[in-house]
Amino acid sequence: MSEDTQRRLAAIVSTDVVGYSRLMGADEAGTLAAMRGHRKELWKPIIKRFGGRIVGTAGDSILVEFASAVAAVESSIAVQQGMIERNADVPDYRRMLLRIGINIGEVIVAGDDIYGDGVNVAARLQELSEPGGIAVSAHVHEQIEGKLDAQFADDGLHEVKNIARPVPVWRWAPDGTQSGIATKVPLAPPDKPSIAVLPFDNMSGDSEQDYFADGMAEDITTALSHMYWFTVIGRNSSFRYKGKAVDLNAVGRDLGVRYLLEGSVRKAGNRVRINVQLIESASGNHIWAKRYDGQLEDVFDFQDQISEQIVGAIEPEIRQAEIQRTRRKRPENLSAYDLVLRAYPLVWRMDPKASNEARALLEQATALDPDYAEAWALMALSYFTDAGRAGALADIMAFREKLVPLCEKLAQFGQSCPLTLITLGVWRVLVLRDQHEAALVQLRSGLERNPNMAIGWGALGLGLCYVEQTREGFEALEKACRLSPFDPAFFLFKFAQALGHFVDGNYLDSIECARESVNLNPNWVVAHRYLAAALALSDQIEEAQHVGQLSLDYDPNFTLAIARMIAPLPPEPLERYIDGLRKAGLPE
Repeated sequence: MSEDTQRRLAAIVSTDVVGYSRLMGADEAGTLAAMRGHRKELWKPIIKRFGGRIVGTAGDSILVEFASAVAAVESSIAVQQGMIERNADVPDYRRMLLRIGINIGEVIVAGDDIYGDGVNVAARLQELSEPGGIAVSAHVHEQIEGKLDAQFADDGLHEVKNIARPVPVWRWAPDGTQSGIATKVPLAPPDKPSIAVLPFDNMSGDSEQDYFADGMAEDITTALSHMYWFTVIGRNSSFRYKGKAVDLNAVGRDLGVRYLLEGSVRKAGNRVRINVQLIESASGNHIWAKRYDGQLEDVFDFQDQISEQIVGAIEPEIRQAEIQRTRRKRPENLSAYDLVLRAYPLVWRMDPKASNEARALLEQATALDPDYAEAWALMALSYFTDAGRAGALADIMAFREKLVPLCEKLAQFGQSCPLTLITLGVWRVLVLRDQHEAALVQLRSGLERNPNMAIGWGALGLGLCYVEQTREGFEALEKACRLSPFDPAFFLFKFAQALGHFVDGNYLDSIECARESVNLNPNWVVAHRYLAAALALSDQIEEAQHVGQLSLDYDPNFTLAIARMIAPLPPEPLERYIDGLRKAGLPE
């Protein structure tokens, strides 16, 4: 340890402002001015009076070191009580409320800064604090008990981020009620991901625009309710927080949800700006945020468009966050849901090893829960992808044989799971091939149950292009791309567009889309073949032969005879496809 670095025991106070991003979004200059006023006139004088040392300020946060727990708690109570007075004449939506966490622990002092677990725990306690309240560790409570005229309520043990052991938490609230924490049992989040859409803030300064802000939150809640794989809290529960400055961590505990969506609406004339952010309630981490601008010609049409875009963006973000969460769990603690999440990205790699890993996980999931429809559907999709990249006829037929009992199993689930309906529709398009109308009905049925499922729109677009209904097919594929621009299956959406352009004879457009598909996932050999055929038919023979050879490097056993047997194309486009492959150098 260097000469200017030392260790010592200290009481650490961590403070931040509730809803700071929202306040800044509404009035940046006013918020900064209010922050400076509070710091200069209230916070710093109190900290100085109780012998504290400010060791860090970043945005809305302050970190303070005290020599004793009593001084740390007394100064924090004084600050919170002072903020009540300063907020007395401020409208609710503009009030600046603080969350404060206090811990005692060993810190590493380096110059003017302090580090260590003592600081980290204080920061986590601050995240657990109620707006206007204080959360302290058990060590702090032991030090102040009987020495201060302040009542703290025992809130039990809490798991906190990056801290190995659960932290005992005690709470203080300015009205002495501790917000009912001592007696209220927080709702446990369900096994599957859960989300609540909080009322959107109306930043327009016009109370008549509340209906538009409320309508946005209600529309998004309704659209999210179609996402069968996670739980959505109803509108009546979420709207209890309307007009209140809330602590997102506390809201997450109250509603029993992992994720919260909050937003704001600002309207000026005919222009509307909507800001939304997706937050993990336990940590307060922002998972995703976006701003939407538009012209308000038709209020309902605009709401529908924005709701669709927001919901389409949320689903893959939550799925990715859930995948990352399951990767942090011990293997022996994985549920069927966790196993399915781990398998999900592996299914789309188009790699034999990844497919085998995915199926091993899915077999564990179905052993734990034999009625888990999505697990069975993903297992079937893994065989589809393997059959799509196989070159030898025997391998293709072997994978298809594996699909027969799986699709029979999926049919038993009826209409309960949209993904099973989509998978059965794909089965009819790609394998049975003489049931296109029934396939399209099944694909549309799946989308009726989840109209925001990107893979469903992609499958519908593919099916429509195969039966030469390309105009409607392109609309479905554009919707798939718009709903989930970072989807693991995005390369399939681009391949389907390439196929549609090929069917229409638009080879240059087909080449462009096929290149995108190949770049996104080189393992999807079917895209190589359509790229080679389109290049050949547009007289780019040299490159066509190069791409054709690449496809044979992936699958040396592939022939034109096999292509004729397995390509689910109508007769005329099929003959053009075979002709293009022949010019690209693929063997008969």
